Amino acid sequence: MNLGLKLFLGYFLIVGIGVYFSLNILGDELKPAFRQAAEETLIDSANLLAVLVRDDVLNGSIADGRFQSRLEEYARRVPAARIWGIVKNSLDHRIYITDAQGIVIFDSSGQDQGQDYSRWNDVYLTLRGQYGARTTRIDPNEERSSVMYVAAPIRDGARLIGTLTVAKPSASVQPYVDRAEAKLHRAAAILVLVSLTVGWLFSWSLARSIQRLAAYARAAAEGRRGIAPKGGGPELRALAEAVETMRDRLEGRDYVERYVHTLTHEMKSPLAAISGAAELLQGTLPEPQRERFAALVASEAGRLQRLVERLLALATVEQRREPLERRPVALRRVVEELLASRAPLIARKALRIEPTIPEQASVLGEPFLLIQAIGNLLDNALEFTPPGGRIDIAADIDGGCWRLTVFNTGSAIPDYAHDRLFERFYSLPRPDTGQKSTGLGLAFVREVAQLHGGTIRVDNRSNPDGSTAGVVAGLRLPVA
Repeated sequence: MNLGLKLFLGYFLIVGIGVYFSLNILGDELKPAFRQAAEETLIDSANLLAVLVRDDVLNGSIADGRFQSRLEEYARRVPAARIWGIVKNSLDHRIYITDAQGIVIFDSSGQDQGQDYSRWNDVYLTLRGQYGARTTRIDPNEERSSVMYVAAPIRDGARLIGTLTVAKPSASVQPYVDRAEAKLHRAAAILVLVSLTVGWLFSWSLARSIQRLAAYARAAAEGRRGIAPKGGGPELRALAEAVETMRDRLEGRDYVERYVHTLTHEMKSPLAAISGAAELLQGTLPEPQRERFAALVASEAGRLQRLVERLLALATVEQRREPLERRPVALRRVVEELLASRAPLIARKALRIEPTIPEQASVLGEPFLLIQAIGNLLDNALEFTPPGGRIDIAADIDGGCWRLTVFNTGSAIPDYAHDRLFERFYSLPRPDTGQKSTGLGLAFVREVAQLHGGTIRVDNRSNPDGSTAGVVAGLRLPVA
């Protein structure tokens, strides 16, 4: 299980537990709260009615039917009230009155008149000067069948002459409880959804930052170029900076060691040639031989100079993390200038050059490096194209990049060399002279391409009949 999923599941568990307990607590408090509010109104109603019926109880006229008829009239009323979206069309209070001994002397329902209610809490407590109330279920197995009873004392001055109880079914407030619970559950569902969305985004962002950092560390371990990730918060940025610093130090040490080894290896041959020629030149030689060995010394010295210059240029690019500047570079103008500077070689080999680059072809990058890279591709094509051959240079849009292709009609790249073309110091012999180059040109092109977020690819191109047509190099660079 990856880290992002672990974080999300942990966050989901915390949110789920929090919402679950919150719903339980609110649910446990919701029903009592509604019943308490209903009980408070019953207290007011019971005390008001107790005052109004006092004289009828004193006169013994409570059972003459007048109070009963008024309550029946009350029961027939249709309030047609809409309370916060819930319609109320019936009145559901039940009222009964007891004497000072707890015997029912009036019951609006007409069912319990004459019964002894002195043991019911509402009557029992009220007769003893306390607050009397109770909740009783009509069906012991059904919670919603409970009825709330609140009693008030009927007094004649300081003398207690009876009690009046107002009863209200809990079912009458249940719609409000249900609606509140439904709203609560909807709010909880929305809260969970929003929380999980935020949690997923947070987990995804953190996991992505860690994955980018891990990818950067892997690239550093494999010696590939990479840019240290910047996001993920100060802690991850600090970790990325630490990895980058470690990479730079390790790369610097390995880089120097690797280049010292490769440089000394590549310098052995020209130094040996120069040393041998110098020894011979110290003796007496015929003039033609002296000129030949002097030319050899100059040629090998030039080879060493080119090797050092290209190696320094490649080292400079390899140590970069990004271009020093990014400016539009017109491909057509660059190619025209490069061809003009190589006009003598093109004329000597009688090469046909056919550039077809759109005027609007422009890439974004550091002009000096891009010109050097394109020049290296063109030099390779010139060196490997036989006399009288053809070079095609074109550019086309490939995604968000311009792809510059340089095709030449030279010999195909051998299979054994194809995977080594971009290795430092690896080179194939030139057809004209049989000599090898420094082997740094294509390595330099690849580093420049990667530095600019582009790619370089070199492949053989075949004719429709399967024969080799030549070699094509494709350089992709971001559109300006």
